Amino acid sequence: MCEIANFQSLRRHLGRPRSDSLIHDLGEHVSRLETGLRVGPAGRALLEVAFEADSPEDATALVDRLAQTFARSIDLDGERHLVQLVWGVAVAPPGEDDDVRLTEGAEAALEQARSEAGIVTLDLSQTHVAFDGSALARELPRAIAAGQLFLQYQPKVNVRRESVTGAEALVRWHHPVRGLILPGEFIGAAEDGGEIVGLTLWTLRQVIADQQVMRAHGHDMPVFINISGVLLADDAFVAEACRIVRDSGARIGFEITETAVIRDPESAIRHLQTFAAIGIPLAIDDYGAGLSSLAYLKQLPASELKIDKMFVMQLTSSNRDPLIVRSTIDLAHALEMEVTAEGVETPAALALLSVMGCDMVQGYLISRPIALDAFVRYLDEESYRSVATMRTSFARPEAFWRKSG
Repeated sequence: MCEIANFQSLRRHLGRPRSDSLIHDLGEHVSRLETGLRVGPAGRALLEVAFEADSPEDATALVDRLAQTFARSIDLDGERHLVQLVWGVAVAPPGEDDDVRLTEGAEAALEQARSEAGIVTLDLSQTHVAFDGSALARELPRAIAAGQLFLQYQPKVNVRRESVTGAEALVRWHHPVRGLILPGEFIGAAEDGGEIVGLTLWTLRQVIADQQVMRAHGHDMPVFINISGVLLADDAFVAEACRIVRDSGARIGFEITETAVIRDPESAIRHLQTFAAIGIPLAIDDYGAGLSSLAYLKQLPASELKIDKMFVMQLTSSNRDPLIVRSTIDLAHALEMEVTAEGVETPAALALLSVMGCDMVQGYLISRPIALDAFVRYLDEESYRSVATMRTSFARPEAFWRKSG
């Protein structure tokens, strides 16, 4: 991942229309420097570069050669400008090079590179040192105290208003030995090891602190955190979470899954009603990923339903998924819920969701999860406005929906 560190300065000199196309020019320039590079924009000031190398050292050396090219000013429309870049690199051996894992690793490396102003490489193969789940759970309290955990934010854009109306906070762990540990690896360990309460309360307090930074920059919006199903049966956690939110006055929302409710419906629904009673908005996450139950859905005091990305990512290449998504949107609206589509990655999917009446979208087309400072810049620069220009017409006649069945 390569980020233009001085994008705001360049924008002032170049103007907004020219700066909006700068990342595309940068991508074309980088792709010409080395053979075998797969380059594409991942944001207004963010470039994703993928390639193969024989070793982590070779990968870092290649990126260093790319970086050296930008040590001197370059010509932009007849004027010389210095484009300051920071680089975050993630490497993994064949067989372990999952795209999402590599991307999240590169994002974590980029976060570190912003403060070090150099190239940071994370070798994801080092995350497979023999640590079991119980060991991770035992380490979590020390990791929190040592500042190894950090949050990233992914914006949710209201389709009709074309504005960011909220964000989801996502926790990451940069382990000193294992490198980046993905949430899928340590959340389950925290639940099994009894550390999920401490992890969630840390996340809640950190989001509240980060919200104050957002407000100082003129951005006041609800931020949602994920609540484990284990916690929905914990009276002490519910009481403490309510106290923290009430005392802070922060705009915090909770995301829960249906499976979390099914574990202990009576306690879960009672505690969700407690959250709703003090004004905490609730979103049902990953709807459709499990055995979605209308019996539970109608009992939940939720104001938002999030359609699982596995349906959204196949929206324009499947006959059945559009029907499922459209019927889910209609159902949610009938239950007086807003609908968020997760995993929006293409303009075509965005356009179709808009036609279907989806309220909000979230995904890599809008923005990847990014650190607080980058998220504030994203809001300051109104980067989400560029999404509106991607929304090509995707209207389909009513006969299409009947035929798709």
